[in-house]
Amino acid sequence: MILATALATVAIVTQNQSSLRAAPRDSAAQQASLWQGEVLEIRGRKLDYLQVYDHHLERAGYIKASQVRVTSLAPGDAAELLTVVRFLRDSPGAEALGMSYAASYLKAVPAESLTAEPFDALGTMADRLAQRASTNRVKANEAALIAHLDVAKELGLGMKRFERDSTVRVCYDGEMFRRVLAMPSADASERARAALGLTRHECVDPNLGPTDRYEVDRWRADVLDRVPATGLEPELMNRVHLRRAGVWSGLAFAQVRRSEIPQGAAERAIQELAAVDKSALSDEDALDYTESAVRVGASRWGAEPVVKRPGKLTVSTVPGVPGETCVILQDAKHDLRNPLAQRCTFGNVWIASASSNWSGTALALAVQPLATWRELWVFHQTDRGWAVDVMPPAATNPGLGYIEFAGWVPGAKRMLVVREHELDGKFRRRFEVVRLESLTTERSATSPELLPIFARWQDSAWKQTTVAMR
Repeated sequence: MILATALATVAIVTQNQSSLRAAPRDSAAQQASLWQGEVLEIRGRKLDYLQVYDHHLERAGYIKASQVRVTSLAPGDAAELLTVVRFLRDSPGAEALGMSYAASYLKAVPAESLTAEPFDALGTMADRLAQRASTNRVKANEAALIAHLDVAKELGLGMKRFERDSTVRVCYDGEMFRRVLAMPSADASERARAALGLTRHECVDPNLGPTDRYEVDRWRADVLDRVPATGLEPELMNRVHLRRAGVWSGLAFAQVRRSEIPQGAAERAIQELAAVDKSALSDEDALDYTESAVRVGASRWGAEPVVKRPGKLTVSTVPGVPGETCVILQDAKHDLRNPLAQRCTFGNVWIASASSNWSGTALALAVQPLATWRELWVFHQTDRGWAVDVMPPAATNPGLGYIEFAGWVPGAKRMLVVREHELDGKFRRRFEVVRLESLTTERSATSPELLPIFARWQDSAWKQTTVAMR
Protein backbone atom coordinates (compact mmCIF):
# COMPACT_ATOMS: atom_id res chain seq x y z
CA MET A 1 0.00 0.00 0.00
CA ILE A 2 1.49 3.34 -1.07
CA LEU A 3 2.45 5.44 1.98
CA ALA A 4 0.61 3.68 4.78
CA THR A 5 0.94 6.59 7.21
CA ALA A 6 -2.06 8.93 7.43
CA LEU A 7 -0.13 11.93 8.85
CA ALA A 8 -0.77 15.45 7.57
CA THR A 9 2.96 16.28 7.48
CA VAL A 10 5.96 14.00 7.04
CA ALA A 11 9.72 14.33 6.61
CA ILE A 12 11.31 12.70 3.57
CA VAL A 13 15.02 11.92 3.84
CA THR A 14 16.89 13.58 0.96
CA GLN A 15 20.46 12.41 1.63
CA ASN A 16 21.88 8.91 1.78
CA GLN A 17 23.40 7.72 5.06
CA SER A 18 21.75 10.43 7.15
CA SER A 19 22.23 9.80 10.85
CA LEU A 20 19.33 9.18 13.21
CA ARG A 21 20.78 10.24 16.55
CA ALA A 22 19.78 9.72 20.18
CA ALA A 23 19.90 13.45 20.95
CA PRO A 24 19.76 16.72 18.95
CA ARG A 25 23.53 17.24 18.59
CA ASP A 26 26.28 16.00 16.29
CA SER A 27 28.13 14.22 19.10
CA ALA A 28 25.13 12.10 20.11
CA ALA A 29 25.17 8.37 19.45
CA GLN A 30 23.99 7.27 16.00
CA GLN A 31 21.01 4.95 16.29
CA ALA A 32 20.57 4.20 12.59
CA SER A 33 21.68 5.24 9.14
CA LEU A 34 18.79 6.50 7.00
CA TRP A 35 18.61 6.61 3.23
CA GLN A 36 17.15 8.85 0.56
CA GLY A 37 13.41 8.41 0.22
CA GLU A 38 12.68 7.11 3.72
CA VAL A 39 9.55 8.66 5.26
CA LEU A 40 9.58 9.82 8.90
CA GLU A 41 6.88 11.02 11.30
CA ILE A 42 7.66 14.47 12.73
CA ARG A 43 7.20 14.77 16.50
CA GLY A 44 8.94 18.05 17.26
CA ARG A 45 11.94 20.27 16.66
CA LYS A 46 14.98 21.13 18.77
CA LEU A 47 17.62 23.54 17.51
CA ASP A 48 18.51 22.50 13.94
CA TYR A 49 17.25 18.95 14.49
CA LEU A 50 13.83 17.37 13.94
CA GLN A 51 12.52 14.89 16.45
CA VAL A 52 11.16 12.01 14.34
CA TYR A 53 9.88 8.46 14.49
CA ASP A 54 10.82 5.84 11.86
CA HIS A 55 7.88 3.43 11.56
CA HIS A 56 9.95 1.05 9.45
CA LEU A 57 12.68 0.71 12.07
CA GLU A 58 10.22 1.28 14.93
CA ARG A 59 12.67 3.73 16.43
CA ALA A 60 12.56 7.40 17.51
CA GLY A 61 15.44 9.85 17.27
CA TYR A 62 16.73 13.11 15.91
CA ILE A 63 17.82 14.01 12.39
CA LYS A 64 19.27 17.24 11.04
CA ALA A 65 16.58 19.36 9.39
CA SER A 66 18.89 19.97 6.41
CA GLN A 67 18.88 16.23 5.60
CA VAL A 68 15.11 15.96 5.15
CA ARG A 69 12.34 17.80 3.36
CA VAL A 70 9.24 18.56 5.41
CA THR A 71 6.29 17.69 3.20
CA SER A 72 2.66 18.59 3.68
CA LEU A 73 0.04 16.05 2.62
CA ALA A 74 -2.76 18.61 2.51
CA PRO A 75 -4.80 18.72 -0.72
CA GLY A 76 -3.73 22.31 -1.32
CA ASP A 77 -0.09 21.21 -1.51
CA ALA A 78 -0.64 18.42 -4.04
CA ALA A 79 0.36 20.56 -7.04
CA GLU A 80 3.72 21.39 -5.46
CA LEU A 81 4.38 17.70 -4.78
CA LEU A 82 3.55 16.80 -8.38
CA THR A 83 6.04 19.39 -9.62
CA VAL A 84 8.79 17.70 -7.62
CA VAL A 85 7.71 14.28 -8.94
CA ARG A 86 7.99 15.54 -12.52
CA PHE A 87 11.52 16.74 -11.81
CA LEU A 88 12.68 13.53 -10.12
CA ARG A 89 11.02 10.94 -12.40
CA ASP A 90 13.75 11.34 -15.02
CA SER A 91 16.68 11.79 -12.61
CA PRO A 92 18.78 8.59 -12.49
CA GLY A 93 19.86 7.77 -8.95
CA ALA A 94 16.99 9.67 -7.33
CA GLU A 95 14.36 6.96 -7.77
CA ALA A 96 13.79 6.35 -4.04
CA LEU A 97 13.29 10.05 -3.39
CA GLY A 98 11.00 10.41 -6.39
CA MET A 99 8.89 7.43 -5.41
CA SER A 100 8.37 8.84 -1.91
CA TYR A 101 7.27 12.18 -3.35
CA ALA A 102 4.90 10.41 -5.75
CA ALA A 103 3.46 8.40 -2.86
CA SER A 104 3.02 11.63 -0.88
CA TYR A 105 1.23 13.19 -3.81
CA LEU A 106 -1.20 10.24 -3.96
CA LYS A 107 -2.04 10.90 -0.30
CA ALA A 108 -2.59 14.60 -0.90
CA VAL A 109 -4.41 14.80 -4.24
CA PRO A 110 -8.23 14.82 -4.15
CA ALA A 111 -9.77 11.75 -5.79
CA GLU A 112 -11.50 13.79 -8.47
CA SER A 113 -8.16 15.27 -9.58
CA LEU A 114 -6.28 11.97 -9.79
CA THR A 115 -4.84 11.08 -13.23
CA ALA A 116 -2.55 8.36 -14.54
CA GLU A 117 0.52 10.59 -14.25
CA PRO A 118 1.64 9.67 -10.68
CA PHE A 119 1.19 5.96 -11.37
CA ASP A 120 3.19 6.35 -14.57
CA ALA A 121 5.93 8.12 -12.61
CA LEU A 122 5.98 5.49 -9.86
CA GLY A 123 6.19 2.66 -12.37
CA THR A 124 8.90 4.39 -14.38
CA MET A 125 11.08 5.06 -11.33
CA ALA A 126 10.57 1.59 -9.85
CA ASP A 127 11.42 0.02 -13.21
CA ARG A 128 14.59 2.12 -13.53
CA LEU A 129 15.63 1.28 -9.96
CA ALA A 130 15.25 -2.43 -10.76
CA GLN A 131 17.44 -2.02 -13.84
CA ARG A 132 20.09 -0.21 -11.78
CA ALA A 133 20.04 -3.00 -9.22
CA SER A 134 20.49 -5.58 -11.99
CA THR A 135 23.41 -3.89 -13.72
CA ASN A 136 25.22 -2.44 -10.70
CA ARG A 137 28.80 -3.69 -10.41
CA VAL A 138 30.19 -1.00 -8.14
CA LYS A 139 30.44 -2.28 -4.60
CA ALA A 140 30.41 1.27 -3.24
CA ASN A 141 26.85 1.70 -4.47
CA GLU A 142 25.60 -1.70 -3.31
CA ALA A 143 24.45 -0.52 0.14
CA ALA A 144 22.57 2.43 -1.36
CA LEU A 145 20.80 0.22 -3.92
CA ILE A 146 19.74 -2.25 -1.24
CA ALA A 147 18.43 0.62 0.89
CA HIS A 148 16.56 2.16 -2.06
CA LEU A 149 14.98 -1.20 -2.85
CA ASP A 150 13.84 -1.34 0.79
CA VAL A 151 12.25 2.09 0.36
CA ALA A 152 10.38 0.78 -2.68
CA LYS A 153 9.21 -2.21 -0.66
CA GLU A 154 7.95 0.01 2.16
CA LEU A 155 5.98 2.01 -0.38
CA GLY A 156 4.34 -1.18 -1.64
CA LEU A 157 6.31 -1.42 -4.89
CA GLY A 158 7.13 -5.09 -5.37
CA MET A 159 10.31 -6.44 -6.95
CA LYS A 160 10.95 -9.89 -8.38
CA ARG A 161 14.32 -11.61 -8.68
CA PHE A 162 15.30 -14.13 -11.34
CA GLU A 163 18.58 -16.02 -11.57
CA ARG A 164 20.12 -16.55 -15.01
CA ASP A 165 23.62 -17.93 -15.58
CA SER A 166 24.67 -17.23 -11.98
CA THR A 167 23.51 -13.60 -12.20
CA VAL A 168 20.45 -12.14 -10.50
CA ARG A 169 18.00 -9.98 -12.43
CA VAL A 170 15.81 -7.59 -10.44
CA CYS A 171 12.47 -6.68 -12.04
CA TYR A 172 9.65 -4.41 -10.97
CA ASP A 173 6.37 -6.35 -10.70
CA GLY A 174 4.50 -3.71 -12.71
CA GLU A 175 1.50 -2.98 -10.49
CA MET A 176 1.62 0.79 -11.19
CA PHE A 177 1.83 0.10 -14.92
CA ARG A 178 -1.24 -2.09 -14.72
CA ARG A 179 -3.10 0.75 -13.02
CA VAL A 180 -2.09 3.09 -15.84
CA LEU A 181 -3.50 0.71 -18.45
CA ALA A 182 -6.75 0.43 -16.48
CA MET A 183 -7.30 4.21 -16.38
CA PRO A 184 -9.31 5.72 -19.27
CA SER A 185 -7.54 9.04 -18.70
CA ALA A 186 -4.09 7.62 -19.55
CA ASP A 187 -2.68 9.16 -22.72
CA ALA A 188 -0.84 7.35 -25.52
CA SER A 189 2.65 7.93 -24.08
CA GLU A 190 1.64 6.72 -20.62
CA ARG A 191 0.10 3.59 -22.12
CA ALA A 192 3.21 2.94 -24.21
CA ARG A 193 5.55 3.28 -21.22
CA ALA A 194 3.31 1.00 -19.18
CA ALA A 195 3.23 -1.63 -21.91
CA LEU A 196 7.01 -1.53 -22.28
CA GLY A 197 7.49 -1.77 -18.52
CA LEU A 198 5.24 -4.85 -18.33
CA THR A 199 6.74 -6.75 -21.27
CA ARG A 200 10.49 -6.77 -20.75
CA HIS A 201 12.06 -9.92 -22.21
CA GLU A 202 14.52 -10.22 -19.34
CA CYS A 203 11.71 -10.10 -16.77
CA VAL A 204 9.86 -13.19 -17.94
CA ASP A 205 10.36 -15.98 -15.40
CA PRO A 206 13.02 -18.30 -16.92
CA ASN A 207 11.57 -21.25 -14.99
CA LEU A 208 8.21 -21.17 -16.79
CA GLY A 209 7.26 -24.29 -18.70
CA PRO A 210 6.46 -24.10 -22.45
CA THR A 211 2.69 -23.77 -21.95
CA ASP A 212 2.93 -21.06 -19.29
CA ARG A 213 5.58 -19.21 -21.29
CA TYR A 214 3.35 -19.26 -24.37
CA GLU A 215 0.44 -17.79 -22.41
CA VAL A 216 2.69 -15.08 -20.96
CA ASP A 217 3.93 -14.19 -24.44
CA ARG A 218 0.38 -14.03 -25.77
CA TRP A 219 -0.50 -11.67 -22.92
CA ARG A 220 2.58 -9.55 -23.67
CA ALA A 221 1.60 -9.33 -27.34
CA ASP A 222 -1.93 -8.27 -26.37
CA VAL A 223 -0.65 -5.57 -24.00
CA LEU A 224 1.63 -4.15 -26.70
CA ASP A 225 -1.11 -4.25 -29.33
CA ARG A 226 -3.26 -2.02 -27.12
CA VAL A 227 -0.75 0.81 -27.42
CA PRO A 228 -2.29 3.52 -29.67
CA ALA A 229 -0.78 3.75 -33.14
CA THR A 230 -0.86 7.55 -33.07
CA GLY A 231 0.11 10.25 -30.61
CA LEU A 232 3.57 8.89 -29.78
CA GLU A 233 6.99 10.42 -30.23
CA PRO A 234 9.08 8.51 -32.83
CA GLU A 235 11.52 7.29 -30.15
CA LEU A 236 8.74 5.76 -28.05
CA MET A 237 6.99 4.26 -31.07
CA ASN A 238 10.28 2.65 -32.10
CA ARG A 239 10.57 0.98 -28.70
CA VAL A 240 7.06 -0.43 -29.04
CA HIS A 241 7.88 -1.81 -32.51
CA LEU A 242 11.09 -3.40 -31.22
CA ARG A 243 9.37 -5.03 -28.25
CA ARG A 244 6.58 -6.35 -30.47
CA ALA A 245 9.13 -7.80 -32.88
CA GLY A 246 10.84 -9.72 -30.08
CA VAL A 247 7.58 -11.02 -28.60
CA TRP A 248 6.13 -12.17 -31.93
CA SER A 249 9.34 -13.95 -32.90
CA GLY A 250 9.10 -15.93 -29.65
CA LEU A 251 5.47 -16.76 -30.40
CA ALA A 252 6.44 -18.07 -33.84
CA PHE A 253 8.92 -20.47 -32.23
CA ALA A 254 6.35 -21.61 -29.65
CA GLN A 255 3.62 -22.16 -32.24
CA VAL A 256 5.71 -24.73 -34.09
CA ARG A 257 6.15 -26.68 -30.88
CA ARG A 258 2.39 -26.56 -30.40
CA SER A 259 1.82 -27.92 -33.95
CA GLU A 260 0.38 -24.56 -35.00
CA ILE A 261 1.19 -22.56 -38.12
CA PRO A 262 3.86 -19.94 -37.28
CA GLN A 263 3.73 -17.93 -40.50
CA GLY A 264 1.49 -15.15 -39.17
CA ALA A 265 3.55 -14.60 -36.02
CA ALA A 266 6.88 -14.70 -37.87
CA GLU A 267 5.62 -12.27 -40.51
CA ARG A 268 4.37 -9.93 -37.79
CA ALA A 269 7.81 -9.97 -36.14
CA ILE A 270 9.49 -9.06 -39.43
CA GLN A 271 6.96 -6.29 -40.11
CA GLU A 272 7.43 -4.75 -36.68
CA LEU A 273 11.21 -4.72 -37.14
CA ALA A 274 10.81 -3.15 -40.57
CA ALA A 275 8.52 -0.44 -39.12
CA VAL A 276 11.32 0.97 -36.96
CA ASP A 277 12.47 4.46 -37.94
CA LYS A 278 16.24 3.96 -37.72
CA SER A 279 16.89 7.69 -37.99
CA ALA A 280 15.17 8.15 -34.60
CA LEU A 281 17.24 5.55 -32.71
CA SER A 282 19.37 6.71 -29.78
CA ASP A 283 22.54 4.80 -28.88
CA GLU A 284 20.63 2.79 -26.28
CA ASP A 285 17.75 2.12 -28.67
CA ALA A 286 20.23 1.09 -31.39
CA LEU A 287 21.41 -1.71 -29.10
CA ASP A 288 17.78 -2.76 -28.54
CA TYR A 289 17.28 -2.67 -32.31
CA THR A 290 20.14 -5.11 -32.79
CA GLU A 291 18.79 -7.38 -30.05
CA SER A 292 15.34 -7.41 -31.65
CA ALA A 293 16.87 -8.12 -35.05
CA VAL A 294 18.69 -11.15 -33.64
CA ARG A 295 15.48 -12.40 -32.04
CA VAL A 296 13.62 -11.98 -35.33
CA GLY A 297 16.52 -13.59 -37.19
CA ALA A 298 16.31 -16.69 -35.02
CA SER A 299 12.67 -17.37 -36.01
CA ARG A 300 12.43 -15.64 -39.39
CA TRP A 301 12.19 -18.93 -41.34
CA GLY A 302 8.71 -19.35 -39.88
CA ALA A 303 7.50 -16.69 -42.32
CA GLU A 304 8.75 -18.59 -45.38
CA PRO A 305 6.54 -21.10 -47.22
CA VAL A 306 7.86 -24.64 -47.54
CA VAL A 307 8.80 -24.95 -51.22
CA LYS A 308 11.15 -27.42 -52.85
CA ARG A 309 14.37 -25.68 -53.80
CA PRO A 310 16.47 -26.95 -56.72
CA GLY A 311 19.27 -29.33 -55.85
CA LYS A 312 20.25 -32.96 -55.80
CA LEU A 313 19.69 -33.35 -52.06
CA THR A 314 16.46 -32.99 -50.09
CA VAL A 315 15.41 -33.50 -46.47
CA SER A 316 12.26 -34.85 -44.88
CA THR A 317 11.19 -35.11 -41.25
CA VAL A 318 9.67 -38.02 -39.35
CA PRO A 319 8.64 -38.21 -35.66
CA GLY A 320 11.12 -39.61 -33.19
CA VAL A 321 10.48 -40.15 -29.49
CA PRO A 322 7.73 -37.85 -28.09
CA GLY A 323 8.66 -34.24 -28.82
CA GLU A 324 11.52 -35.19 -31.13
CA THR A 325 11.88 -34.60 -34.88
CA CYS A 326 14.21 -36.67 -37.02
CA VAL A 327 15.70 -35.21 -40.22
CA ILE A 328 16.23 -37.60 -43.14
CA LEU A 329 18.69 -36.73 -45.95
CA GLN A 330 17.73 -38.10 -49.36
CA ASP A 331 18.69 -38.01 -53.02
CA ALA A 332 17.34 -39.66 -56.15
CA LYS A 333 18.63 -43.09 -55.08
CA HIS A 334 17.99 -42.91 -51.33
CA ASP A 335 14.52 -42.64 -49.81
CA LEU A 336 13.14 -42.61 -46.26
CA ARG A 337 13.87 -46.30 -45.80
CA ASN A 338 17.44 -46.01 -47.01
CA PRO A 339 18.59 -42.44 -46.20
CA LEU A 340 21.98 -40.94 -46.80
CA ALA A 341 22.03 -39.62 -43.23
CA GLN A 342 19.73 -39.01 -40.27
CA ARG A 343 19.82 -36.86 -37.15
CA CYS A 344 17.14 -36.11 -34.54
CA THR A 345 16.44 -33.02 -32.45
CA PHE A 346 13.97 -31.56 -29.95
CA GLY A 347 14.32 -28.19 -31.66
CA ASN A 348 12.33 -26.64 -34.52
CA VAL A 349 13.43 -27.86 -37.93
CA TRP A 350 12.89 -25.19 -40.60
CA ILE A 351 12.47 -27.34 -43.72
CA ALA A 352 12.01 -24.22 -45.88
CA SER A 353 15.66 -23.33 -45.19
CA ALA A 354 17.13 -26.52 -46.71
CA SER A 355 19.64 -25.71 -49.44
CA SER A 356 21.69 -28.22 -51.44
CA ASN A 357 24.89 -27.33 -53.26
CA TRP A 358 25.17 -27.89 -57.01
CA SER A 359 27.23 -31.09 -56.83
CA GLY A 360 24.97 -32.80 -54.29
CA THR A 361 27.73 -33.17 -51.70
CA ALA A 362 26.36 -30.86 -49.01
CA LEU A 363 23.10 -29.47 -47.64
CA ALA A 364 22.52 -26.70 -45.08
CA LEU A 365 19.49 -26.67 -42.77
CA ALA A 366 18.34 -24.22 -40.08
CA VAL A 367 17.42 -25.84 -36.74
CA GLN A 368 16.23 -23.77 -33.78
CA PRO A 369 16.53 -25.41 -30.34
CA LEU A 370 15.54 -22.26 -28.40
CA ALA A 371 13.37 -19.23 -29.11
CA THR A 372 16.44 -16.98 -29.32
CA TRP A 373 19.07 -19.41 -30.65
CA ARG A 374 19.23 -20.89 -34.14
CA GLU A 375 21.92 -23.31 -35.34
CA LEU A 376 22.98 -24.54 -38.78
CA TRP A 377 23.09 -28.23 -39.55
CA VAL A 378 25.47 -29.16 -42.36
CA PHE A 379 25.06 -32.53 -44.05
CA HIS A 380 28.24 -33.13 -46.06
CA GLN A 381 29.96 -36.02 -47.81
CA THR A 382 33.34 -37.12 -46.46
CA ASP A 383 35.81 -39.87 -47.30
CA ARG A 384 34.08 -42.01 -44.63
CA GLY A 385 30.55 -41.32 -45.80
CA TRP A 386 27.98 -38.70 -44.86
CA ALA A 387 28.43 -36.56 -41.77
CA VAL A 388 26.00 -34.23 -39.99
CA ASP A 389 27.67 -31.41 -38.07
CA VAL A 390 26.09 -28.61 -36.04
CA MET A 391 27.39 -25.05 -36.36
CA PRO A 392 26.28 -22.80 -33.47
CA PRO A 393 26.11 -19.00 -33.60
CA ALA A 394 28.99 -18.83 -31.12
CA ALA A 395 31.14 -21.06 -28.94
CA THR A 396 29.21 -20.11 -25.80
CA ASN A 397 26.23 -21.37 -23.86
CA PRO A 398 23.03 -20.93 -25.91
CA GLY A 399 21.70 -17.43 -25.41
CA LEU A 400 20.85 -14.88 -28.06
CA GLY A 401 22.08 -15.55 -31.58
CA TYR A 402 21.69 -17.22 -34.95
CA ILE A 403 23.82 -18.56 -37.78
CA GLU A 404 22.49 -19.03 -41.28
CA PHE A 405 23.54 -20.28 -44.67
CA ALA A 406 24.18 -17.47 -47.17
CA GLY A 407 25.41 -19.21 -50.33
CA TRP A 408 27.49 -21.93 -51.97
CA VAL A 409 30.89 -21.26 -53.53
CA PRO A 410 31.54 -23.20 -56.79
CA GLY A 411 33.89 -26.11 -56.36
CA ALA A 412 31.91 -27.89 -53.59
CA LYS A 413 34.51 -27.01 -50.97
CA ARG A 414 33.23 -23.82 -49.38
CA MET A 415 30.02 -22.16 -48.28
CA LEU A 416 29.01 -18.74 -47.01
CA VAL A 417 27.45 -18.14 -43.61
CA VAL A 418 26.60 -15.20 -41.36
CA ARG A 419 26.66 -15.31 -37.58
CA GLU A 420 25.18 -12.81 -35.17
CA HIS A 421 25.15 -13.23 -31.40
CA GLU A 422 25.30 -11.43 -28.07
CA LEU A 423 28.12 -11.79 -25.58
CA ASP A 424 28.47 -9.76 -22.35
CA GLY A 425 25.97 -7.18 -23.54
CA LYS A 426 27.66 -6.63 -26.92
CA PHE A 427 26.59 -7.93 -30.32
CA ARG A 428 28.90 -9.38 -32.95
CA ARG A 429 27.99 -9.95 -36.61
CA ARG A 430 30.38 -11.73 -38.98
CA PHE A 431 30.12 -12.76 -42.62
CA GLU A 432 32.24 -15.87 -43.18
CA VAL A 433 33.65 -18.19 -45.83
CA VAL A 434 33.65 -21.70 -44.35
CA ARG A 435 35.51 -24.80 -45.57
CA LEU A 436 33.14 -27.75 -45.87
CA GLU A 437 35.53 -30.57 -44.93
CA SER A 438 36.35 -29.05 -41.54
CA LEU A 439 33.64 -26.38 -41.10
CA THR A 440 36.36 -23.94 -40.09
CA THR A 441 36.28 -20.27 -41.03
CA GLU A 442 38.61 -19.42 -43.88
CA ARG A 443 37.85 -15.70 -44.00
CA SER A 444 35.50 -13.35 -42.18
CA ALA A 445 34.50 -9.70 -42.16
CA THR A 446 31.98 -7.36 -40.59
CA SER A 447 30.42 -6.63 -44.00
CA PRO A 448 29.92 -8.81 -47.10
CA GLU A 449 31.40 -6.02 -49.26
CA LEU A 450 34.75 -6.64 -47.56
CA LEU A 451 34.78 -10.22 -48.85
CA PRO A 452 34.72 -10.25 -52.68
CA ILE A 453 33.95 -13.98 -52.74
CA PHE A 454 30.98 -13.40 -50.41
CA ALA A 455 29.66 -10.49 -52.42
CA ARG A 456 29.87 -12.55 -55.62
CA TRP A 457 28.39 -15.88 -54.52
CA GLN A 458 25.84 -14.94 -51.85
CA ASP A 459 22.48 -16.62 -52.38
CA SER A 460 19.90 -14.24 -53.89
CA ALA A 461 17.03 -15.73 -51.86
CA TRP A 462 19.05 -15.31 -48.66
CA LYS A 463 19.82 -11.68 -49.46
CA GLN A 464 16.12 -10.91 -50.00
CA THR A 465 14.91 -12.44 -46.72
CA THR A 466 17.70 -12.19 -44.15
CA VAL A 467 17.68 -9.62 -41.37
CA ALA A 468 21.49 -9.64 -41.33
CA MET A 469 21.52 -7.16 -44.24
CA ARG A 470 19.31 -4.63 -42.43
